[in-house]
Formats: sequence, C-alpha cells, structure tokens
Amino acid sequence: MRKISLFLLAFLLGGALQLSAQKPSDKVIKKSMLKAFKWQQKNPKHALNDWTNGAYYIGVTKAYQATGNKAYQKGLIAMAEELDWMPAPRWYHADDIAISQSYLYMKEDGVKGANLQPTVNDLDKVMTQEYDWKDENGIKPIYWWWCDALFMGPPVFVHYAAISGENKYLTANDRLYNECYELLFDQEEHLFARDMRYLWEGDKEYLKEANGKKIFWSRGNGWVIGGLALLLQQMPADYEKRGFYEDLFKKMASKLKAIQPEDGMWRSSLLDPESYPHGEVSGTGFDTFAFLWGINNGLLDRSEYLPAAMKAFNGLMACQQADGKMGWVQPIGADPKRNFSADSWEVYGTGAYLLAASEMLKLEE
Repeated sequence: MRKISLFLLAFLLGGALQLSAQKPSDKVIKKSMLKAFKWQQKNPKHALNDWTNGAYYIGVTKAYQATGNKAYQKGLIAMAEELDWMPAPRWYHADDIAISQSYLYMKEDGVKGANLQPTVNDLDKVMTQEYDWKDENGIKPIYWWWCDALFMGPPVFVHYAAISGENKYLTANDRLYNECYELLFDQEEHLFARDMRYLWEGDKEYLKEANGKKIFWSRGNGWVIGGLALLLQQMPADYEKRGFYEDLFKKMASKLKAIQPEDGMWRSSLLDPESYPHGEVSGTGFDTFAFLWGINNGLLDRSEYLPAAMKAFNGLMACQQADGKMGWVQPIGADPKRNFSADSWEVYGTGAYLLAASEMLKLEE
C-alpha cells in the first residue's frame, strides 16, 4: 500500500511539474494582464513622466498591441494628453525620455493629436549640445553612465530613426550605447555592472557579494536585455551595426539562462542567489520578455530557451495577487536588495509583467 501511495504521489508531482512548464491559455493570460493594468491604474505612483512610468507605459503599449483591448489605449492616451506629450525636464538624462517610448507607438497608431516634437527636441539636444550636470564627486560623466539607461534611451533613438527615416539618430545611439558598453559590460561574465562602483579594476577594495563574487543587479541587467529587445524590434534588418546588438542580446540571454534558479525566477543578485531567498519580479519580468521576444523573432533557439521562459513566466504569474497587484518587486534602487516581499510593488514591475505577457500571447503552440 505504501509503494502504491508513493508511486501515486510521484505521478501527481510529475504531472504538476509538467503542467507548470506549459503555456497558460491566452484567456488566462489576458485576464491576468487586465487585472494587473486595472490595479495599477487605480494605484498611481510617481510623476506621470517619471522613468518608472516610462517602463510601465511601454508595457501598457505592448499589452494593447498584443490584445487590441481599447482599455489599454485609453489609458495611454489619457497619460499623454495630461502630459501634453512632453518628456520629463532633464533633456540630457536618459530616464527623462523613457516615457517617449509610448508616444512613438501612439504616433504610429494614428492617435489624434500625437506630438513627437518635444521628444525630438530633446534627442537633438543630446546630439548637439553640451550639458553642465555633474555627479556627487564633481565629475561630468558620459551621457549613459548607468546600465538602466540602456532601457530608457536607446529604444527612443532607434524608434524615432525608423519613424523619421533619419539615420543620424541611429548613429547617435551607436555612439552613446557603445560608451556605456565599453564602461560597464563585463567580458567574462557577459553581464553589465550597474555603474562604475561595481567594476573590478585597479588595486581598490572591490564591492562584492557575500560569496565573494561580483555584484550584478538583476533588474539592471533586465533593463539592458529588455531594452535590447525593444531596440532591435525597430532597428532596420540591414543596418550595418545591428550585428553588435544581436550578439550582445544573445550573450546576455545565454548567461541568464545558465544562472536561472530552479524555480525560474532570477534573484536580485544574479551571481549570489543563495543570499536572496525569493525571486524578484521586475528583473525576471524584463528577462522573460526578452527571452520570449528572442524566441518569437528567431534570435533564440526555441527548444533551448522556451523551458526557461516558461518557468519564469509561470513564476511571475504566481506573484500576482488576487486583486491584480504584482508583488515581490524590489523598490527603487541601484543594487541588489532584500527589502521586498509578496506585498512589495512598483509600477515598473507591472510594466515588466505586461511586456512578458504580451510576448507570451504571441508564442505559437
């Protein structure tokens, strides 16, 4: 009798594990997305043109494109009209044009009154003007000195190049992107340091994790690979520099897959998951979006990456509460932290989930 019970238990557990690796139905995904969106709309946070909302509203944009549900577009238009189609005020700072990603798509969708001129003015300033901002040490850094910037700025430059047909915006993006890449990309680990504080060079005492390894922030690298997916979607297939971005995308995807925890969700610190007991939704959401986009667009091998993407997506869905709120989101920061729980949320966490879910809907059975 005991042997039969153990066999039955093993059979049931095996079935559950197999089920967890399957794609949820489109109906279930759409219902989950709409709940997340409605909850977030009822619980606003931060200035509308803040970078946090830039990440949220690109998720809303992709949700609209994937489902055709007008509720998403209505929310987008209300946001843009309240902001009068303006980016945030720091023209030199990539965070402040993140909201423009949604403006670009609304312009393409023929939204009445869509006005890209304020965004273009900022892009042109970045290309032609010097800025006098300095960091706390009095140093004037490169424009994109932190890896998060590679989600905020490049998709805007590349998408506007596609809309306008002017390659100067592609060229400007290449220059600014390469500066950040040369500064922060670790050629051994194939991950990005968040900023110069986390580089291991010279004779100084390095910042490191409890296990002695380098600090690579999950959301920071999620920003980068998610931004690459958004950028590549708009970059011409025959653009001479496209190969650089595709190669970087594949290198990061390969590394992330290799270090993915068994439950599918990446921890706040990528190389020291043991010190961070629960998966983090925003980093996992951006990674999942990138994996699914890569599969859907032929950059990543389906048989190799789909199991990883499926585990991650099911992990994300499990972090959604009954009212639609996405929990387990690390608050605003610049490095791995443990200061979050099932009730922790942020607008970019919702945006990351909507991005991932939108690509999951496009996945062919």
